[in-house]
Amino acid sequence: MSRSLHTNRDFEKLEPYEGKPSRTVLRGEEGSNALDLPDRPSDLQQRDGRGVRAGNEIAKHFAGNNVDVIIYAVEKSLDSYKFNLLHCKQTFISQLKSGAMGARTIDEGAMDEKSGMNFSEYMALLSGNTDLLDKAKLEKRIASLEGERKSFNKGKRDSEFKLEAKTGELRNNTAVIEAMTEDWNRFLSVVKTDKEGSRLNLVKVDDVDSTDEKVIGKRLQEIAKNATTGGLYKPIGELYGFPIKVVSERILKEGLEFTDNRFVVEGNYKYTYNNGHLAMADPIAAARNFLNALERIPSIIDQYKAKNEVLEKEVPQLQEIAGKVWKKEDELKQLKSELAALDRKIQLELAPTKPEVTEKKNDDVEKNISELRTNQVFPKSGLRL
Repeated sequence: MSRSLHTNRDFEKLEPYEGKPSRTVLRGEEGSNALDLPDRPSDLQQRDGRGVRAGNEIAKHFAGNNVDVIIYAVEKSLDSYKFNLLHCKQTFISQLKSGAMGARTIDEGAMDEKSGMNFSEYMALLSGNTDLLDKAKLEKRIASLEGERKSFNKGKRDSEFKLEAKTGELRNNTAVIEAMTEDWNRFLSVVKTDKEGSRLNLVKVDDVDSTDEKVIGKRLQEIAKNATTGGLYKPIGELYGFPIKVVSERILKEGLEFTDNRFVVEGNYKYTYNNGHLAMADPIAAARNFLNALERIPSIIDQYKAKNEVLEKEVPQLQEIAGKVWKKEDELKQLKSELAALDRKIQLELAPTKPEVTEKKNDDVEKNISELRTNQVFPKSGLRL
């Protein structure tokens, strides 16, 4: 017979409604006392839950707000099989409801005032041996630690990948800053200014002899409309020694295919203004596109520097995480050692003992033969052996 203690939950009284008088009714029961086992876990929970659920004022007023749940079972009988069946059913139902069918670890739990006894503890009591229950709890703890170690290693690998990626990004950004700074210093060394300090737009376009921005702009607009480079960058002029190039790209717009011509100024990197598109309504603005692209270099450098400031803060944090070591490895090894020892103990208890009947029979046979020889009489000589 097993007995577990459950704490009764409080009951909230309802107020009268629609002008009808109300009265307090003591309801509930002191506990559950069952002689048989149902076939479904839900039936057992429903039967025991009558006293545990909220509103049991009998338990509240007369039993210290506690409910006794008593289940009768015969030790070393088929009741153990019945609890095993209920245990398997409840495990499957719980895993199905929680969506954890892939996890084969069964939570054996423990006896307390909230949950009572679980099916595994019932089976252990009925079998007269708690080694299997202890083994299940050890396996659960080991599985929990192994899952924790797996999560730790996964997080560590993720941190290592992020560290590698961000370190590479930091290195690449630094290289970009250096290359763009070189282009900017080169531009500052050759650029010319007017009396007011404004930079002059000395753009040159192939097949155009004029230095008039309006004439140059119109020629550039013609190139933007008619150029077809097949995806290759084609030189069309230069500005302060920086080549100016155009590239034709195929794009889809509203389901139709068009040719999009984009212009760049090339240094260590390709620089664009307005994403490389010319101002088609203003020739002068079209001619100043490339000067504007070069003047954007400092702002681009600042963007990369800002990214590096963030990366320089993240990299040490990731290095710290990637260098951590899981601290429960010794505990896991100790639990595995205990589990192996418990397994050996269980196997020895289950192994059949070797009978000594055969050896005893052999001893009796030899003794009988000896007595027979001693008492045997030879008829002619009358001698006894």
